[in-house]
Amino acid sequence: MGCASSIHISDRVVYQSGKESDDSQQTNTTPNTFTQVQFGPMRLYEDHLEVLLVFAKEDSQNNGFCWACEKANFRCNVARTPEAALECFQEKHHDLVIIDHRHSRYFDAESLCRYVTLLYQPDREEASVMPLINAGFNRRYVENANMMACYNELLQLEHGEVLAQFKLRACNAIFTALEQSQEAIEITNEDQVIQYVNPAYESIMGYQQGELIGKEIIEVPKSEKNKPDLLETINSCIRKGKEWQGIYYAKKKNGDSVQQNVKITPVIGQGGKIRHYVSIHRPLHDHNKVRDIQSSKHKDRRKGSLDVRSTTSRGSDGSSQRRHSSMARIHSMTIEAPITKVINIINAAQESSPMPVAEALDRVLEILRTTELYSPQLGTKEEDPHTNDLVGGLMTDGLRRLSGNEYIFATKQPHLPSHLAMPLSLNDIPPHVAQTMENEDSWDFDIFNLETACLKRPLTYLGLKIFSRFGVCEFLSCPEATLRSWLQGIEANYHSTNSYHNSSHAADVLHATAYFLCKERVKQSLEQIDEVASLIAATVHDVDHPGRTNSFLCNAGSELAILYNDTAVLESHHAALAFQITTRDDKCNIFKNMERNEYRTLRQAIIDMVLATEMTKHFEHVNKFVNNINKPLAALEENGGIGDEESVKGILTSPDNRILVKRMLIKCADISNPCRPLELCIEWAGRISEEYFAQTDEEKRQSLPVVMPVFDRNTCSIPKSQISFIDYFITDMFDAWDAFADLPNLMQHLDNNFKYWKGLDERKLHSLRPPPE
Repeated sequence: MGCASSIHISDRVVYQSGKESDDSQQTNTTPNTFTQVQFGPMRLYEDHLEVLLVFAKEDSQNNGFCWACEKANFRCNVARTPEAALECFQEKHHDLVIIDHRHSRYFDAESLCRYVTLLYQPDREEASVMPLINAGFNRRYVENANMMACYNELLQLEHGEVLAQFKLRACNAIFTALEQSQEAIEITNEDQVIQYVNPAYESIMGYQQGELIGKEIIEVPKSEKNKPDLLETINSCIRKGKEWQGIYYAKKKNGDSVQQNVKITPVIGQGGKIRHYVSIHRPLHDHNKVRDIQSSKHKDRRKGSLDVRSTTSRGSDGSSQRRHSSMARIHSMTIEAPITKVINIINAAQESSPMPVAEALDRVLEILRTTELYSPQLGTKEEDPHTNDLVGGLMTDGLRRLSGNEYIFATKQPHLPSHLAMPLSLNDIPPHVAQTMENEDSWDFDIFNLETACLKRPLTYLGLKIFSRFGVCEFLSCPEATLRSWLQGIEANYHSTNSYHNSSHAADVLHATAYFLCKERVKQSLEQIDEVASLIAATVHDVDHPGRTNSFLCNAGSELAILYNDTAVLESHHAALAFQITTRDDKCNIFKNMERNEYRTLRQAIIDMVLATEMTKHFEHVNKFVNNINKPLAALEENGGIGDEESVKGILTSPDNRILVKRMLIKCADISNPCRPLELCIEWAGRISEEYFAQTDEEKRQSLPVVMPVFDRNTCSIPKSQISFIDYFITDMFDAWDAFADLPNLMQHLDNNFKYWKGLDERKLHSLRPPPE
């Protein structure tokens, strides 16, 4: 009769499931309003339980269960004879059958039903339930016509025996799937004793089931190729109920090691306790074919950069041919960073047969194991020491040194200038200073003229003018006097003794930020709160910079490096100090009058932008910008001229993409020196070189690791360092930014400056300028 939960009622009623066929002897009391989901003959999921009531006659008990079925939203059929009950059950295979055994002269419940529960009259002598259990009944019910009692009984059955039956029904299908799976599957109990392995596991590992079942995992031989602490890491993860996935070397029965992608999932049982662990093993295949899919045109040493050498040449004649259309250049940008290799592999494999798809996915998983998904792979040290040193100095957190002396930094309190009591007004700016800022909305604005005119206080003056132009005070609801005090307080905490990272650099980045914010595409993407966040982030992005790199601070064991765990040390300090300065004194608290939620949004945007200036995430930010913004926009423009307006707007204004635009904006503003007019570019190159020279000098004095050995003031080639910086960091980032914001003047300056440095290098000159004629 099949698996159905049944109740025996005595004197007597019994529950069991069946199907009806004789309309003259049975009635359907609930409408069939839901369609059951069935998989072949076995139902893995039930929308509603089906109940068969086998009652010889209608009485209060019969009506009680009918009402209970309706309240529980169960489908209910009623049969009056054994023949009708059997025919009904064979047709519908009910989940629950209730058989009335109180009137045995009508039919024998024990012979009718396999699984039943007994209902008996309490005034009768208690009888053993064993004959009923032997007959197949699993529950008995004391006669009680109360409708809620019937309803509660049905609910207990649904969540007890019936639910268990559903799960048991599914077991055969599940184990059939396991047996047929091509992936090796191993199941252990909570003590990691092997309970099951499928045929694929036997085939791959060379074991028979009998050799493994009942053994603890630790008894199975392990490969020596795994890292010593890998097993400990895996166990620590899965014992917390977390899934673990990664690459693992398994040892086959014949002693060979096979590299596998392994996924281990803890199975939570009753009471929230881990009852089993399911391990899925997939061998990693040979990926040579997959690798051949990838482009082989990238012979440039700038591994990981956007390869635009095929469309542009910085050092060749005919600069008018350098700049192809933005869309053409974007499509030629094949980013060789690992995360983009993943995308390329998947795309190529999707056009192939299923086997290459599987191999490509294996390759994807192998690449995703790396932690530096966006960091390009450098060539040898001898190939380009300048590039290697720049990357080592700007994109790493230093080497651990063995000496005990520490570099003490940032123990002092932020400095607030004494002249805060008499802040300058925008209208009080001296004429000669105001004159130098007349063209501050132009890219060719000379920050060094302003620096000289205002005695190295350009940030306050330029900040007052730019913030006024963008209506920052109105947005923040703060008086101009508060903004003036804030600008002076921030500028006072820039180190004027630094040759590069001083308030002039901050003013330069603020100027570039304001310039970019005026570009049409940027304005379409950002809201006013984004503009205000960008201007503030640019102003504070290097506050209290010590003139040393993160690598230096980590190697020296500085207090800041310890405070920020050697991670984004300076950028974290800049952001934190900026808010400390701002909120410490109401006189300079530009956020004081903001609504709380808006302030939190603004604060988060500022912090995110300042942290984006850290160079370890440089390629990640550029690649995300290209893949999420440049390429989708390029595709729209190619398909429909300027593209569907709504689609373009969707790309530009999505919250995630607005974050990417702001990050790219401040990154480009921060290192835009190679895109400035030549004389400004040369001055900045000299200042940053001097700062790096000073760091190398100090590293040698303190016996610290020399992070950038090429920046030795006695041997360094400044032209070579600039060429490497442009090649490795600038070219591709500004190609992507130009494709978005349309910046032909910047790209022309970049081209000219690259040729200038290339010319000096070809003459074997190491200086900023050629010798006098």
